[in-house]
Amino acid sequence: MKPDFLATNKKESFSSWKFRTLMNWYPMYFGTGGKILFWSSDSSELHVRLRLSIWTYNYVGTLFGGSLFAAADPFYMLMLFRALGPDYVVWDKSANIRFKKPGRSTLYARYLITEDDFAEIRQTVLTAGELTKNFLIQWVDKDNVVHAEIVRECYIADKKFYQNKKGDSQRAKLTFKRSEK
Repeated sequence: MKPDFLATNKKESFSSWKFRTLMNWYPMYFGTGGKILFWSSDSSELHVRLRLSIWTYNYVGTLFGGSLFAAADPFYMLMLFRALGPDYVVWDKSANIRFKKPGRSTLYARYLITEDDFAEIRQTVLTAGELTKNFLIQWVDKDNVVHAEIVRECYIADKKFYQNKKGDSQRAKLTFKRSEK
């Protein structure tokens, strides 16, 4: 049974259910021990569960930090990529984890990108071409006690802006190498 804080008024479409199911069976994600419980049809909300099991515990019997980190890995990038569409480039830039309390039971994470977040992203990318934005992920137990926090930094850009920027850096590398000869 999912905790109350994971309650949502959003719906999961057949397409998002199918994507969630495929992600749960994707070997690289399956190996983390995490399970995606919900993926909203607009990719603005996602719920993940990580159980304490033989595959996820560490030497002292608590949830392995690597499992917490890996089970939380790809989602903000994927949510942004799916929600913003093909005119945007989205990359994970960095992440860090802060452990608050040992995980001795099943933990949950809720990912949420608000309408205000999407508006800020679209407006900044429209005017500046690119944006780097931080998102907070909290691993919590059934009583909503935080056990770990992960900050993920995502890079979001207009696809044409990104291609021009990437092209400029590639041209600079080629020019530098030619001038060395």
